Amino acid sequence: MKANSYIPALTGVRAIAAFFVFFHHYNQLDFSYPIQRTLNEFHMGVTMFFVLSGFLICMRYYGNSEITGSWFRKYIKNRIARIYPMYLFLTLLTFLLYFLIGGEASVIGTVQSPILILFLNIFFIRGFFDDLKFTGVGQGWSLTVEECFYLLAPVLFIGIKRNKNNLIYYPLLLLVFGITMVLVFSNFSVFGFFKNFQFLFLYTFFGRCVEFFIGMKLALIVLEKKEKILPRPVFTTMGVLGMVIAVSVLVFLPLNGREFGLYHPFGIFTNNIILPISIAVLYYGLIIEKSWLQKFLSSATMQLLGKSSYIFYLIHIGVIATFLKNISRNTIDLLFNWFDNHGLEWVPEKLNDSILYIALVFVLLNLVSIVLYKLMEEPLNLAIRKSSFLEKKINPIIG
Repeated sequence: MKANSYIPALTGVRAIAAFFVFFHHYNQLDFSYPIQRTLNEFHMGVTMFFVLSGFLICMRYYGNSEITGSWFRKYIKNRIARIYPMYLFLTLLTFLLYFLIGGEASVIGTVQSPILILFLNIFFIRGFFDDLKFTGVGQGWSLTVEECFYLLAPVLFIGIKRNKNNLIYYPLLLLVFGITMVLVFSNFSVFGFFKNFQFLFLYTFFGRCVEFFIGMKLALIVLEKKEKILPRPVFTTMGVLGMVIAVSVLVFLPLNGREFGLYHPFGIFTNNIILPISIAVLYYGLIIEKSWLQKFLSSATMQLLGKSSYIFYLIHIGVIATFLKNISRNTIDLLFNWFDNHGLEWVPEKLNDSILYIALVFVLLNLVSIVLYKLMEEPLNLAIRKSSFLEKKINPIIG
């Protein structure tokens, strides 16, 4: 397959990954225990993103990576265009509202220095600190992981081209580096900088690098394969079943006071190794096989939702989500009052207000995401890519 080939189903799958994370965060205490326990492990959407990032970046840049200033500047410019504008906008909006009207203490965490936390958020540094990882745009901790991969990817690609065994050696070296950082810095109290092994393996690139390398391995397989679509969804089915099994393992692991099965030692192994392998198998099936799932994910609706999924992920919790949640709650209250005033008291009794509330928030978040994608993300992305940003060398002034 060509490196620049567009794979519609993998755009659609981005929406599914974002939706998994949404339902993970919008889990409700009044849900039945099996549903609540299952939704608790829908953080797997983040793993889907990491595997997909490894795959897509490798597909696009593996064959043309260079260690030259001009190539790297253009590469970084494209990564900034894709990730940074909306993240910066939402981060500044979050802190602006905090400065003006106050708000949740989670915006600045345990450190009473908003300017410092803003700086650490803007430059993705907060993701290295356990105590600060959820500050600002809370879910943005995963962007620190992504940015680490983006910065290292060209060097990794060149090394792997020289020796394919480096695809195994590099993640081991990165894991050793991360473990060493924990062994050294866990003895100090600096906002939880590499605080412990749980933080390492769940919230840093060095602990989760295997997910990206699995995506990279998938890309290398696809790049070497001749374009041929198989009629039966064997890999698609295997991938879905593997994901169901991996999530089931997380669901049935004993919590013993833990919030998620993910926090169990075997849960970390399942999430970081077993689950991404299953996800890669699913992606492979979506690429080379015809199936109803591939057709669904390639539909126009899923393409739009997939393209706006990055914004959906960034806003599904935070200041915009809080505003939309208030609208949703007020709308439901008005609706139920209308039923009561018109002698239809039995209708609210038949409706689960939690499900109705989540559904309304979900729809509103998608609508806002699409609008922001069309009016902000896409135009800014294209404008930065077409600009000379970072590509012009600054010549020294000679007097």
